[in-house]
Order: sequence, then C-alpha cells, then structure tokens
Amino acid sequence: MKRLIIASVLFLAPAFGIASGESVHLEDANIDLTDKESLKRGAESFVKYCMGCHSLRYMRYNRMGKDLGLDEVQVRQDFILNGAKPGDQMVSAMRPEDTEKWFGTQVPDLTLVTRRRSSDWVYSYLKGFYADDSRPFGVNNIVFPNVGMPDILADLQGMQKPVYGEAEGGGQGEIEGVEPDPEHPGAMSAEEYDGFVRDLTNFLTYAGEPMKLERQHLGIYVLIFLGVFFVLSYALKKEYWKDVH
Repeated sequence: MKRLIIASVLFLAPAFGIASGESVHLEDANIDLTDKESLKRGAESFVKYCMGCHSLRYMRYNRMGKDLGLDEVQVRQDFILNGAKPGDQMVSAMRPEDTEKWFGTQVPDLTLVTRRRSSDWVYSYLKGFYADDSRPFGVNNIVFPNVGMPDILADLQGMQKPVYGEAEGGGQGEIEGVEPDPEHPGAMSAEEYDGFVRDLTNFLTYAGEPMKLERQHLGIYVLIFLGVFFVLSYALKKEYWKDVH
C-alpha cells in the first residue's frame, strides 16, 4: 500500500512528463490487450527506450513473460539488461538522486500511468512533442505544456513544429496542434511511428492491470453461475409457495 501511494504521488510531479492535458483533444489509442505480438513489441520498446529512466515497479519479469507467452530464456535474453533475475521487479537502474539532479524531480514509475491518465492520454502524449527552444531540452509537448522530459523518441518520429491558431483581432493565437518538420524527418514514417507508439501504449495498459483479461473472462462464468442460480432459486421459491393461497 505504501508503494502504491508513493507511485500515485509521483504521477503528480509537476515538472516531468505525467501532467494534466485535459483541454487537449486526445487521439484514440485503439489498444488490443489480446494482441500478444503487439504487447511483446511494446515490452521490447519499453525496455529499450524507457527503462533507462522509468520503472515498472509493480511488474515482475517472469509475470510479464508468462502473460506474453515467453519462456525464461527469452525473458533473460530480450528483456533483462541490468543483471536482474526473472523474479525481480522491472526497476530502472537509474538512481532517484540522479533523476532529481538532472530533471528537478524523481522520474515517475509508469506501472499505473494508463490507469491514472488513460491509454489515450499516453498515446497522445508520446505523439505530442514539438520543438521549443525556450525549454531546457529544446522540446515541449501539446498534451503536457512545459514538459520537463526530453523527447527520447525524436530520432524515430522526427521533429515536429507547433501549429498556431489566429488570435482575436489577428496575430498568433494559441497552439492548436503539431505537424512534422520536413527539415528534421525521423527514421520511421508517420504510420510506422503510430504503430510503434500504439504497441508501447498497449504494453503500458497491460502493465497497469495484468489480470484484466482474466478478470473479464472469469466474470462471464460468474454471470452464468448467477443466472443459473437465479433460475433454480426461483423454481425452488415457486415449489415452496405453490400451496400458499
């Protein structure tokens, strides 16, 4: 319980990537937790691009491997990069004191990020970075203005630039969106990057509630049992009360 409270507090850190963006239109992440290949790709992307700073403190390597159909050898080879054991939690090797020094606050754990902010929020956030020379890392984010996180996926997506609306009376208004900067393309096409981010969001959604599919599957049997029990109970009631006038 203590760890869950700490994780929730970290999600509220004002200077680092997990913040409010309620006024911004969020894109539909269109995730599918039954797509294990997507979950595997998302897990690989998380380990490669995110786990240098972020942790999934409430997920264990072997639990992830079991759910995604991976044996221990595959888990060790493809996902464990810091000498951890399969039964260990998926914790970043970065020290909290280092993240405070470099970013001004401790980097939040991402296990519950999609439950805290929604899958659509995470998906839109990862697509919402744009160039902003006024920020320490040279980027901002349309979902989270004044983000304190660098755009670690810029090499894949390419750099984006803001699109401004028109203010009343003319002139430049507020930022309404972002668009690709043709002078700084990424290694992926727009479609490829969308798929990449969707896989990553899919995996983070799974990590926030690994038992969701199992819970939903079990719920079907519970409803069937309750339905049968209701029929039997009603028949029994009719039998007991048939001679009562």
